[in-house]
Amino acid sequence: MTKRAHTARGVALLENPVTNKGTAFTLAERATLGLEGLLPPSVEDLDRQAERAESHLAAKPNDLERYIYLTGLLDRNETLFYRVVMADPMRFLPIVYDPTVGEACLKFGHIFRRARGMYVSLEHKGRIAEVLRNWPVNDLRFICVSTGGRILGLGDIGANGMGIPIGKLQLYTACAGVPPETLLPLLLDIGTTNAALRADPLYLGLRREPPPTEELDAFVDEFVAAVQEVFPGCCIHFEDWKGTDAIRYLARYRDRVLCYNDDIQGTASVTLAGLATALQIKGESLADQRILFLGAGSAGIGIANLIVSALVEEGLSEADARGKISLFDIDGLIEPKRKDLSPEQKVYAHDAKPSDDLLATVKALKPSVLIGVSTKGGAFTREIVEAMAEINERPIIFPLSNPTEKAEVSAEDAFTWTGGKVLYAAGVQFPDVELDGKTYHPGQANNFYIFPAVGLAVYATRPERITDAMFIEAARASADQVGSDLRDKGMLFPSQRNILETEITTAARLAEWIFDQGKATVERPADIRAWLEGMIYRPAYAEQVEA
Repeated sequence: MTKRAHTARGVALLENPVTNKGTAFTLAERATLGLEGLLPPSVEDLDRQAERAESHLAAKPNDLERYIYLTGLLDRNETLFYRVVMADPMRFLPIVYDPTVGEACLKFGHIFRRARGMYVSLEHKGRIAEVLRNWPVNDLRFICVSTGGRILGLGDIGANGMGIPIGKLQLYTACAGVPPETLLPLLLDIGTTNAALRADPLYLGLRREPPPTEELDAFVDEFVAAVQEVFPGCCIHFEDWKGTDAIRYLARYRDRVLCYNDDIQGTASVTLAGLATALQIKGESLADQRILFLGAGSAGIGIANLIVSALVEEGLSEADARGKISLFDIDGLIEPKRKDLSPEQKVYAHDAKPSDDLLATVKALKPSVLIGVSTKGGAFTREIVEAMAEINERPIIFPLSNPTEKAEVSAEDAFTWTGGKVLYAAGVQFPDVELDGKTYHPGQANNFYIFPAVGLAVYATRPERITDAMFIEAARASADQVGSDLRDKGMLFPSQRNILETEITTAARLAEWIFDQGKATVERPADIRAWLEGMIYRPAYAEQVEA
Protein backbone atom coordinates (compact mmCIF):
# COMPACT_ATOMS: atom_id res chain seq x y z
CA MET A 1 0.00 0.00 0.00
CA THR A 2 0.98 3.60 -0.42
CA LYS A 3 2.64 5.09 2.65
CA ARG A 4 1.25 8.44 3.75
CA ALA A 5 2.91 10.95 6.05
CA HIS A 6 0.75 12.36 8.86
CA THR A 7 1.21 15.10 11.38
CA ALA A 8 -2.15 14.47 13.09
CA ARG A 9 -2.32 12.10 16.02
CA GLY A 10 -4.84 10.68 18.40
CA VAL A 11 -8.37 12.09 18.36
CA ALA A 12 -7.49 14.54 15.58
CA LEU A 13 -6.63 11.59 13.34
CA LEU A 14 -9.94 9.90 14.10
CA GLU A 15 -11.96 13.06 13.50
CA ASN A 16 -10.52 13.61 10.00
CA PRO A 17 -12.63 11.54 7.55
CA VAL A 18 -9.75 11.37 5.07
CA THR A 19 -7.28 9.85 7.53
CA ASN A 20 -9.67 7.99 9.80
CA LYS A 21 -9.61 4.20 9.52
CA GLY A 22 -11.54 3.52 12.71
CA THR A 23 -11.22 -0.07 13.83
CA ALA A 24 -8.92 -0.79 10.86
CA PHE A 25 -5.96 0.96 12.49
CA THR A 26 -3.39 -1.76 13.21
CA LEU A 27 -1.95 -2.31 16.66
CA ALA A 28 1.33 -0.79 15.47
CA GLU A 29 -0.47 2.28 14.15
CA ARG A 30 -2.39 2.64 17.40
CA ALA A 31 0.82 2.53 19.42
CA THR A 32 2.68 4.97 17.18
CA LEU A 33 -0.12 7.45 16.47
CA GLY A 34 -1.47 7.91 19.98
CA LEU A 35 -4.60 5.85 19.39
CA GLU A 36 -4.28 3.27 22.15
CA GLY A 37 -7.34 3.29 24.34
CA LEU A 38 -9.28 5.40 21.83
CA LEU A 39 -10.59 2.38 19.90
CA PRO A 40 -12.03 -1.03 20.80
CA PRO A 41 -9.29 -3.69 20.89
CA SER A 42 -10.49 -5.60 17.81
CA VAL A 43 -8.66 -4.82 14.55
CA GLU A 44 -10.91 -5.12 11.49
CA ASP A 45 -10.34 -4.87 7.77
CA LEU A 46 -12.29 -2.67 5.35
CA ASP A 47 -14.55 -5.51 4.26
CA ARG A 48 -15.70 -6.20 7.83
CA GLN A 49 -16.36 -2.48 8.36
CA ALA A 50 -18.40 -2.42 5.15
CA GLU A 51 -20.39 -5.41 6.42
CA ARG A 52 -21.31 -3.44 9.55
CA ALA A 53 -22.28 -0.39 7.48
CA GLU A 54 -24.48 -2.60 5.31
CA SER A 55 -26.28 -3.89 8.40
CA HIS A 56 -26.96 -0.32 9.52
CA LEU A 57 -28.33 0.55 6.08
CA ALA A 58 -30.55 -2.51 6.01
CA ALA A 59 -32.15 -1.43 9.28
CA LYS A 60 -33.11 2.02 7.99
CA PRO A 61 -36.82 2.45 7.19
CA ASN A 62 -36.45 4.45 3.96
CA ASP A 63 -33.95 5.88 1.48
CA LEU A 64 -33.88 9.33 3.10
CA GLU A 65 -32.67 7.73 6.33
CA ARG A 66 -30.11 5.77 4.30
CA TYR A 67 -29.01 9.04 2.68
CA ILE A 68 -28.58 10.61 6.14
CA TYR A 69 -26.61 7.58 7.36
CA LEU A 70 -24.31 7.60 4.31
CA THR A 71 -23.73 11.34 4.69
CA GLY A 72 -22.69 10.73 8.28
CA LEU A 73 -20.45 7.87 7.18
CA LEU A 74 -18.72 10.17 4.70
CA ASP A 75 -18.22 12.70 7.48
CA ARG A 76 -16.54 10.02 9.59
CA ASN A 77 -14.67 7.82 7.14
CA GLU A 78 -14.33 8.76 3.46
CA THR A 79 -12.69 5.49 2.44
CA LEU A 80 -15.42 3.35 3.98
CA PHE A 81 -18.13 5.51 2.39
CA TYR A 82 -16.74 4.96 -1.11
CA ARG A 83 -16.08 1.29 -0.40
CA VAL A 84 -19.78 0.81 0.37
CA VAL A 85 -21.15 2.93 -2.48
CA MET A 86 -18.78 1.68 -5.18
CA ALA A 87 -19.43 -1.96 -4.28
CA ASP A 88 -23.06 -1.75 -5.45
CA PRO A 89 -23.67 1.35 -7.58
CA MET A 90 -27.06 0.18 -8.85
CA ARG A 91 -28.31 0.19 -5.27
CA PHE A 92 -26.67 3.35 -3.99
CA LEU A 93 -26.79 5.83 -6.88
CA PRO A 94 -30.54 6.43 -6.33
CA ILE A 95 -29.79 7.05 -2.64
CA VAL A 96 -26.80 9.39 -2.79
CA TYR A 97 -28.28 11.12 -5.83
CA ASP A 98 -31.55 11.28 -7.73
CA PRO A 99 -34.30 10.70 -6.64
CA THR A 100 -33.48 10.67 -2.90
CA VAL A 101 -31.29 13.76 -3.10
CA GLY A 102 -34.36 15.76 -4.14
CA GLU A 103 -36.13 14.94 -0.88
CA ALA A 104 -32.90 15.57 1.01
CA CYS A 105 -32.58 19.03 -0.54
CA LEU A 106 -36.13 19.96 0.40
CA LYS A 107 -35.28 19.07 4.02
CA PHE A 108 -31.61 20.13 3.90
CA GLY A 109 -31.72 22.59 6.78
CA HIS A 110 -33.69 20.14 8.90
CA ILE A 111 -31.38 17.15 8.39
CA PHE A 112 -28.14 19.18 8.45
CA ARG A 113 -25.40 17.59 10.58
CA ARG A 114 -22.10 19.01 9.41
CA ALA A 115 -20.93 21.49 6.79
CA ARG A 116 -19.41 19.98 3.66
CA GLY A 117 -17.86 22.08 0.91
CA MET A 118 -17.95 25.87 0.89
CA TYR A 119 -20.63 28.55 1.08
CA VAL A 120 -19.78 31.80 -0.69
CA SER A 121 -22.49 34.42 -0.22
CA LEU A 122 -23.27 37.94 -1.36
CA GLU A 123 -21.85 39.07 1.97
CA HIS A 124 -18.42 38.03 0.69
CA LYS A 125 -18.47 40.44 -2.26
CA GLY A 126 -15.10 42.05 -2.77
CA ARG A 127 -13.17 39.32 -0.97
CA ILE A 128 -14.23 36.03 -2.58
CA ALA A 129 -10.62 35.04 -3.32
CA GLU A 130 -9.78 35.52 0.35
CA VAL A 131 -12.69 33.27 1.35
CA LEU A 132 -11.72 30.56 -1.16
CA ARG A 133 -8.23 30.42 0.34
CA ASN A 134 -9.80 29.01 3.50
CA TRP A 135 -10.23 25.69 1.70
CA PRO A 136 -7.38 23.41 2.86
CA VAL A 137 -6.57 21.88 -0.57
CA ASN A 138 -4.64 23.92 -3.14
CA ASP A 139 -4.70 21.57 -6.15
CA LEU A 140 -8.44 21.55 -6.81
CA ARG A 141 -9.50 20.22 -10.19
CA PHE A 142 -13.30 20.63 -10.08
CA ILE A 143 -15.68 22.96 -8.30
CA CYS A 144 -19.36 22.07 -8.66
CA VAL A 145 -21.25 25.29 -7.96
CA SER A 146 -24.96 25.97 -7.65
CA THR A 147 -27.14 28.85 -6.52
CA GLY A 148 -29.98 26.45 -5.76
CA GLY A 149 -32.07 28.45 -8.22
CA ARG A 150 -33.54 25.48 -10.11
CA ILE A 151 -32.96 22.25 -8.27
CA LEU A 152 -34.23 19.24 -10.24
CA GLY A 153 -37.94 19.97 -10.72
CA LEU A 154 -38.24 21.62 -7.31
CA GLY A 155 -37.67 25.25 -8.28
CA ASP A 156 -35.67 27.77 -6.26
CA ILE A 157 -34.64 26.27 -2.93
CA GLY A 158 -31.62 28.50 -2.29
CA ALA A 159 -29.03 27.16 0.13
CA ASN A 160 -30.96 23.89 0.44
CA GLY A 161 -29.61 23.16 -3.03
CA MET A 162 -26.15 22.42 -1.58
CA GLY A 163 -27.10 18.73 -1.60
CA ILE A 164 -26.74 18.75 -5.39
CA PRO A 165 -23.06 19.83 -5.68
CA ILE A 166 -22.22 17.42 -2.86
CA GLY A 167 -24.01 14.55 -4.61
CA LYS A 168 -22.69 15.38 -8.08
CA LEU A 169 -19.09 15.29 -6.93
CA GLN A 170 -19.63 12.04 -5.07
CA LEU A 171 -20.59 10.58 -8.45
CA TYR A 172 -17.35 11.87 -10.02
CA THR A 173 -15.59 9.52 -7.63
CA ALA A 174 -18.11 6.68 -7.26
CA CYS A 175 -18.75 6.35 -11.02
CA ALA A 176 -15.41 7.37 -12.55
CA GLY A 177 -12.79 7.26 -9.83
CA VAL A 178 -11.87 10.95 -9.85
CA PRO A 179 -9.88 11.44 -6.61
CA PRO A 180 -12.20 13.04 -4.03
CA GLU A 181 -9.56 15.36 -2.59
CA THR A 182 -9.52 17.26 -5.91
CA LEU A 183 -13.25 18.09 -5.73
CA LEU A 184 -15.07 20.96 -4.02
CA PRO A 185 -18.87 21.35 -3.71
CA LEU A 186 -19.79 25.02 -3.44
CA LEU A 187 -23.03 26.93 -2.84
CA LEU A 188 -23.07 30.46 -4.23
CA ASP A 189 -25.69 31.95 -1.92
CA ILE A 190 -27.49 34.78 -3.67
CA GLY A 191 -30.70 34.50 -1.64
CA THR A 192 -33.88 32.82 -2.75
CA THR A 193 -37.25 33.73 -4.19
CA ASN A 194 -38.78 31.03 -1.97
CA ALA A 195 -40.59 32.99 0.76
CA ALA A 196 -41.51 29.83 2.69
CA LEU A 197 -37.84 28.91 3.02
CA ARG A 198 -36.88 32.41 4.09
CA ALA A 199 -39.47 32.11 6.86
CA ASP A 200 -38.26 28.65 7.97
CA PRO A 201 -36.30 29.07 11.23
CA LEU A 202 -34.05 26.14 10.26
CA TYR A 203 -33.18 27.51 6.80
CA LEU A 204 -29.39 27.94 6.53
CA GLY A 205 -29.07 30.49 3.71
CA LEU A 206 -29.40 34.23 3.24
CA ARG A 207 -32.93 35.39 3.99
CA ARG A 208 -33.28 37.78 1.08
CA GLU A 209 -34.41 37.95 -2.54
CA PRO A 210 -31.76 37.40 -5.23
CA PRO A 211 -30.13 40.60 -6.53
CA PRO A 212 -30.86 42.28 -9.87
CA THR A 213 -29.13 40.78 -12.92
CA GLU A 214 -26.42 43.44 -13.13
CA GLU A 215 -25.41 42.93 -9.50
CA LEU A 216 -25.54 39.14 -9.87
CA ASP A 217 -23.36 39.25 -12.97
CA ALA A 218 -20.72 41.27 -11.13
CA PHE A 219 -20.80 38.82 -8.22
CA VAL A 220 -20.43 35.77 -10.50
CA ASP A 221 -17.65 37.52 -12.44
CA GLU A 222 -15.77 38.00 -9.18
CA PHE A 223 -16.31 34.36 -8.23
CA VAL A 224 -15.06 33.04 -11.59
CA ALA A 225 -12.01 35.33 -11.46
CA ALA A 226 -11.29 34.26 -7.89
CA VAL A 227 -11.31 30.59 -8.88
CA GLN A 228 -8.74 31.32 -11.61
CA GLU A 229 -6.58 33.11 -9.06
CA VAL A 230 -6.80 30.69 -6.14
CA PHE A 231 -7.19 27.37 -8.00
CA PRO A 232 -5.60 27.79 -11.45
CA GLY A 233 -6.54 24.98 -13.82
CA CYS A 234 -9.70 24.14 -11.86
CA CYS A 235 -12.82 23.36 -13.89
CA ILE A 236 -16.04 25.11 -12.85
CA HIS A 237 -19.03 22.79 -13.14
CA PHE A 238 -22.19 24.93 -13.12
CA GLU A 239 -25.15 22.98 -11.74
CA ASP A 240 -28.86 23.74 -11.22
CA TRP A 241 -28.87 27.48 -11.83
CA LYS A 242 -32.06 29.27 -12.84
CA GLY A 243 -32.59 28.56 -16.55
CA THR A 244 -31.94 32.04 -17.90
CA ASP A 245 -28.85 32.39 -15.69
CA ALA A 246 -27.60 28.95 -16.74
CA ILE A 247 -27.73 29.81 -20.44
CA ARG A 248 -26.27 33.27 -19.95
CA TYR A 249 -23.32 32.20 -17.81
CA LEU A 250 -22.38 29.26 -20.01
CA ALA A 251 -22.27 31.62 -22.99
CA ARG A 252 -20.38 34.19 -20.92
CA TYR A 253 -17.58 31.93 -19.67
CA ARG A 254 -17.27 28.86 -21.90
CA ASP A 255 -14.68 30.48 -24.19
CA ARG A 256 -12.86 32.25 -21.34
CA VAL A 257 -12.30 29.62 -18.65
CA LEU A 258 -12.40 25.85 -18.15
CA CYS A 259 -16.08 25.25 -17.38
CA TYR A 260 -19.28 23.52 -18.40
CA ASN A 261 -22.92 23.34 -17.38
CA ASP A 262 -24.16 19.83 -16.71
CA ASP A 263 -27.85 20.75 -16.90
CA ILE A 264 -27.28 22.01 -20.43
CA GLN A 265 -24.40 19.98 -21.85
CA GLY A 266 -24.50 16.84 -19.70
CA THR A 267 -28.26 16.43 -20.13
CA ALA A 268 -27.88 17.00 -23.84
CA SER A 269 -25.09 14.45 -24.09
CA VAL A 270 -26.91 11.65 -22.27
CA THR A 271 -30.03 12.33 -24.35
CA LEU A 272 -27.96 12.12 -27.52
CA ALA A 273 -26.50 8.83 -26.26
CA GLY A 274 -29.98 7.39 -25.72
CA LEU A 275 -31.10 8.60 -29.14
CA ALA A 276 -28.07 7.00 -30.75
CA THR A 277 -28.93 3.63 -29.21
CA ALA A 278 -32.63 3.92 -30.05
CA LEU A 279 -31.75 4.72 -33.65
CA GLN A 280 -29.41 1.72 -33.81
CA ILE A 281 -32.40 -0.41 -32.75
CA LYS A 282 -34.59 1.23 -35.41
CA GLY A 283 -31.87 1.17 -38.07
CA GLU A 284 -32.34 4.89 -38.76
CA SER A 285 -30.13 7.96 -38.76
CA LEU A 286 -30.42 11.07 -36.62
CA ALA A 287 -31.00 13.11 -39.77
CA ASP A 288 -34.17 11.11 -40.47
CA GLN A 289 -35.83 12.20 -37.21
CA ARG A 290 -38.41 14.86 -36.37
CA ILE A 291 -37.94 15.91 -32.76
CA LEU A 292 -40.46 17.68 -30.53
CA PHE A 293 -39.61 19.02 -27.08
CA LEU A 294 -42.05 19.78 -24.30
CA GLY A 295 -40.08 22.42 -22.43
CA ALA A 296 -37.95 25.21 -23.87
CA GLY A 297 -35.76 26.18 -20.94
CA SER A 298 -32.04 25.67 -20.45
CA ALA A 299 -32.22 21.85 -20.60
CA GLY A 300 -34.40 21.78 -23.73
CA ILE A 301 -32.31 24.39 -25.50
CA GLY A 302 -29.12 22.60 -24.50
CA ILE A 303 -30.30 19.25 -25.85
CA ALA A 304 -31.58 20.85 -29.05
CA ASN A 305 -28.30 22.70 -29.61
CA LEU A 306 -26.18 19.57 -29.10
CA ILE A 307 -28.39 17.59 -31.50
CA VAL A 308 -27.90 20.39 -34.04
CA SER A 309 -24.12 20.19 -33.54
CA ALA A 310 -24.22 16.41 -34.04
CA LEU A 311 -26.29 16.82 -37.23
CA VAL A 312 -23.87 19.43 -38.55
CA GLU A 313 -21.02 16.96 -37.94
CA GLU A 314 -23.01 14.48 -40.07
CA GLY A 315 -23.15 16.97 -42.95
CA LEU A 316 -26.36 18.99 -42.51
CA SER A 317 -26.37 22.76 -42.58
CA GLU A 318 -27.16 24.46 -39.28
CA ALA A 319 -30.46 25.74 -40.68
CA ASP A 320 -31.50 22.29 -41.89
CA ALA A 321 -30.47 20.76 -38.57
CA ARG A 322 -32.55 23.25 -36.59
CA GLY A 323 -35.44 22.56 -38.91
CA LYS A 324 -35.58 19.01 -37.53
CA ILE A 325 -36.44 20.33 -34.05
CA SER A 326 -39.56 22.00 -32.63
CA LEU A 327 -40.15 23.30 -29.12
CA PHE A 328 -43.37 23.57 -27.12
CA ASP A 329 -43.49 25.37 -23.77
CA ILE A 330 -46.09 26.50 -21.23
CA ASP A 331 -47.41 29.06 -23.72
CA GLY A 332 -47.57 26.66 -26.65
CA LEU A 333 -45.60 25.94 -29.79
CA ILE A 334 -42.51 28.05 -30.40
CA GLU A 335 -43.34 29.76 -33.71
CA PRO A 336 -42.51 33.16 -35.28
CA LYS A 337 -45.67 34.94 -34.13
CA ARG A 338 -44.69 34.49 -30.49
CA LYS A 339 -43.43 37.78 -29.01
CA ASP A 340 -42.07 36.33 -25.78
CA LEU A 341 -39.15 34.32 -27.16
CA SER A 342 -35.55 34.52 -26.04
CA PRO A 343 -32.79 34.68 -28.67
CA GLU A 344 -32.00 31.03 -27.94
CA GLN A 345 -35.62 30.03 -28.59
CA LYS A 346 -36.11 32.14 -31.71
CA VAL A 347 -33.79 29.98 -33.81
CA TYR A 348 -36.27 27.12 -33.33
CA ALA A 349 -39.35 29.20 -34.24
CA HIS A 350 -40.39 27.56 -37.50
CA ASP A 351 -43.38 28.51 -39.61
CA ALA A 352 -46.33 26.63 -38.16
CA LYS A 353 -49.87 27.23 -37.05
CA PRO A 354 -49.94 28.62 -33.48
CA SER A 355 -51.02 25.98 -30.97
CA ASP A 356 -51.34 25.60 -27.22
CA ASP A 357 -52.52 21.99 -27.55
CA LEU A 358 -49.68 19.45 -27.36
CA LEU A 359 -51.79 16.59 -28.73
CA ALA A 360 -52.80 18.69 -31.76
CA THR A 361 -49.16 19.68 -32.26
CA VAL A 362 -48.05 16.02 -32.18
CA LYS A 363 -50.65 15.15 -34.79
CA ALA A 364 -49.68 18.12 -36.98
CA LEU A 365 -45.88 17.83 -36.79
CA LYS A 366 -45.74 14.02 -36.65
CA PRO A 367 -42.55 13.77 -34.60
CA SER A 368 -40.61 10.53 -34.32
CA VAL A 369 -39.03 11.65 -31.04
CA LEU A 370 -40.84 13.26 -28.10
CA ILE A 371 -38.66 14.67 -25.30
CA GLY A 372 -40.00 16.02 -22.03
CA VAL A 373 -38.04 18.62 -20.04
CA SER A 374 -41.08 20.44 -18.67
CA THR A 375 -41.14 19.27 -15.00
CA LYS A 376 -44.88 18.74 -15.57
CA GLY A 377 -45.72 15.29 -14.29
CA GLY A 378 -48.09 13.31 -16.53
CA ALA A 379 -47.92 15.83 -19.38
CA PHE A 380 -47.60 13.01 -21.93
CA THR A 381 -51.17 11.78 -21.67
CA ARG A 382 -52.50 8.51 -23.01
CA GLU A 383 -53.84 10.30 -26.09
CA ILE A 384 -50.45 11.84 -26.82
CA VAL A 385 -48.53 8.59 -26.33
CA GLU A 386 -51.03 6.66 -28.46
CA ALA A 387 -50.74 9.32 -31.15
CA MET A 388 -46.96 8.86 -31.17
CA ALA A 389 -47.49 5.10 -31.60
CA GLU A 390 -49.90 5.66 -34.50
CA ILE A 391 -47.39 7.91 -36.28
CA ASN A 392 -44.35 5.69 -35.64
CA GLU A 393 -43.78 1.94 -35.60
CA ARG A 394 -41.27 2.47 -32.74
CA PRO A 395 -41.86 5.88 -31.15
CA ILE A 396 -39.00 7.32 -29.12
CA ILE A 397 -40.27 8.95 -25.92
CA PHE A 398 -37.91 10.45 -23.32
CA PRO A 399 -39.66 11.99 -20.28
CA LEU A 400 -36.55 13.47 -18.70
CA SER A 401 -38.00 15.59 -15.89
CA ASN A 402 -37.24 14.57 -12.32
CA PRO A 403 -37.77 13.69 -9.53
CA THR A 404 -40.12 10.79 -10.19
CA GLU A 405 -43.39 12.65 -9.77
CA LYS A 406 -42.29 15.21 -12.38
CA ALA A 407 -41.80 12.63 -15.16
CA GLU A 408 -44.01 13.41 -18.15
CA VAL A 409 -45.06 9.74 -18.41
CA SER A 410 -44.20 6.66 -16.37
CA ALA A 411 -42.55 3.63 -17.92
CA GLU A 412 -45.54 1.42 -17.17
CA ASP A 413 -47.94 3.78 -18.93
CA ALA A 414 -45.66 4.35 -21.93
CA PHE A 415 -45.12 0.63 -22.56
CA THR A 416 -48.77 -0.25 -21.90
CA TRP A 417 -50.22 2.49 -24.12
CA THR A 418 -47.92 1.60 -27.03
CA GLY A 419 -48.24 -2.16 -26.68
CA GLY A 420 -44.53 -2.37 -25.88
CA LYS A 421 -43.43 -0.57 -29.06
CA VAL A 422 -41.97 2.50 -27.35
CA LEU A 423 -38.23 3.12 -27.06
CA TYR A 424 -38.23 4.73 -23.65
CA ALA A 425 -35.85 6.47 -21.30
CA ALA A 426 -36.72 8.66 -18.33
CA GLY A 427 -34.67 11.00 -16.17
CA VAL A 428 -35.26 8.66 -13.22
CA GLN A 429 -35.09 4.90 -12.98
CA PHE A 430 -38.49 3.21 -13.27
CA PRO A 431 -38.89 -0.50 -12.45
CA ASP A 432 -39.18 -3.13 -15.16
CA VAL A 433 -42.56 -3.42 -16.85
CA GLU A 434 -44.30 -6.79 -17.35
CA LEU A 435 -46.64 -6.75 -20.34
CA ASP A 436 -48.19 -9.72 -22.16
CA GLY A 437 -45.62 -12.13 -20.77
CA LYS A 438 -42.65 -9.96 -21.75
CA THR A 439 -40.34 -7.90 -19.53
CA TYR A 440 -39.38 -4.40 -20.66
CA HIS A 441 -36.39 -2.59 -19.18
CA PRO A 442 -36.91 1.19 -19.16
CA GLY A 443 -33.75 3.22 -19.66
CA GLN A 444 -32.57 5.98 -17.37
CA ALA A 445 -31.18 8.98 -19.25
CA ASN A 446 -29.27 10.14 -16.22
CA ASN A 447 -26.31 12.46 -16.58
CA PHE A 448 -24.17 10.17 -14.43
CA TYR A 449 -23.42 8.21 -17.62
CA ILE A 450 -21.65 11.30 -18.95
CA PHE A 451 -20.34 13.92 -16.55
CA PRO A 452 -18.15 11.65 -14.36
CA ALA A 453 -16.47 10.27 -17.50
CA VAL A 454 -15.99 13.77 -18.88
CA GLY A 455 -14.59 14.70 -15.48
CA LEU A 456 -12.06 11.86 -15.55
CA ALA A 457 -10.97 12.68 -19.10
CA VAL A 458 -10.59 16.38 -18.25
CA TYR A 459 -8.79 15.53 -14.99
CA ALA A 460 -6.27 13.45 -16.92
CA THR A 461 -5.74 15.49 -20.11
CA ARG A 462 -6.12 19.00 -18.60
CA PRO A 463 -7.54 20.81 -21.66
CA GLU A 464 -7.88 24.58 -21.48
CA ARG A 465 -11.52 24.54 -22.55
CA ILE A 466 -14.46 22.11 -22.64
CA THR A 467 -16.43 22.07 -25.90
CA ASP A 468 -19.75 20.68 -27.11
CA ALA A 469 -17.79 18.35 -29.37
CA MET A 470 -16.43 16.62 -26.25
CA PHE A 471 -19.96 15.92 -25.08
CA ILE A 472 -20.89 14.54 -28.50
CA GLU A 473 -17.92 12.19 -28.37
CA ALA A 474 -18.84 11.11 -24.82
CA ALA A 475 -22.40 10.40 -25.97
CA ARG A 476 -21.19 8.23 -28.82
CA ALA A 477 -18.77 6.39 -26.54
CA SER A 478 -21.58 5.64 -24.08
CA ALA A 479 -23.98 4.48 -26.81
CA ASP A 480 -21.37 2.17 -28.32
CA GLN A 481 -21.22 0.26 -25.04
CA VAL A 482 -24.85 -0.85 -25.31
CA GLY A 483 -24.41 -4.24 -26.92
CA SER A 484 -26.96 -6.07 -29.04
CA ASP A 485 -27.97 -8.19 -26.04
CA LEU A 486 -29.02 -5.06 -24.15
CA ARG A 487 -30.62 -3.43 -27.20
CA ASP A 488 -32.68 -6.59 -27.73
CA LYS A 489 -34.17 -5.96 -24.28
CA GLY A 490 -34.99 -2.36 -25.23
CA MET A 491 -32.20 -0.96 -23.06
CA LEU A 492 -30.78 2.32 -24.31
CA PHE A 493 -27.91 2.77 -21.86
CA PRO A 494 -25.17 0.55 -20.43
CA SER A 495 -25.85 -1.43 -17.28
CA GLN A 496 -25.26 0.48 -14.06
CA ARG A 497 -23.83 -2.64 -12.47
CA ASN A 498 -20.36 -2.05 -13.98
CA ILE A 499 -20.56 1.72 -14.02
CA LEU A 500 -16.89 2.30 -13.17
CA GLU A 501 -15.68 0.20 -16.11
CA THR A 502 -18.26 1.88 -18.36
CA GLU A 503 -17.13 5.36 -17.35
CA ILE A 504 -13.45 4.52 -17.74
CA THR A 505 -14.19 3.27 -21.26
CA THR A 506 -16.03 6.49 -22.11
CA ALA A 507 -13.28 8.60 -20.52
CA ALA A 508 -10.55 6.72 -22.40
CA ARG A 509 -12.26 7.33 -25.72
CA LEU A 510 -12.85 10.99 -24.91
CA ALA A 511 -9.24 11.39 -23.75
CA GLU A 512 -8.06 9.86 -27.03
CA TRP A 513 -10.24 12.37 -28.91
CA ILE A 514 -8.82 15.25 -26.84
CA PHE A 515 -5.28 14.15 -27.69
CA ASP A 516 -6.17 13.68 -31.36
CA GLN A 517 -7.58 17.21 -31.50
CA GLY A 518 -4.47 18.66 -29.91
CA LYS A 519 -6.44 20.00 -26.93
CA ALA A 520 -4.57 18.19 -24.14
CA THR A 521 -1.89 20.04 -22.20
CA VAL A 522 -0.08 16.89 -20.99
CA GLU A 523 2.06 14.39 -22.86
CA ARG A 524 0.17 11.62 -24.63
CA PRO A 525 0.74 8.20 -23.04
CA ALA A 526 1.32 5.05 -25.04
CA ASP A 527 -1.72 3.31 -23.50
CA ILE A 528 -4.46 5.82 -22.63
CA ARG A 529 -6.73 3.41 -20.77
CA ALA A 530 -3.93 2.03 -18.62
CA TRP A 531 -2.81 5.60 -17.94
CA LEU A 532 -6.32 6.53 -16.77
CA GLU A 533 -6.65 3.42 -14.64
CA GLY A 534 -3.43 4.37 -12.89
CA MET A 535 -4.99 7.66 -11.81
CA ILE A 536 -8.38 6.61 -10.53
CA TYR A 537 -9.32 6.48 -6.88
CA ARG A 538 -10.07 3.08 -5.40
CA PRO A 539 -11.18 2.91 -1.77
CA ALA A 540 -8.40 1.29 0.24
CA TYR A 541 -6.62 2.18 3.45
CA ALA A 542 -3.05 3.41 3.30
CA GLU A 543 -0.41 2.23 5.75
CA GLN A 544 0.26 5.06 8.14
CA VAL A 545 3.33 3.64 9.87
CA GLU A 546 5.98 1.16 8.88
CA ALA A 547 4.90 -2.42 9.49
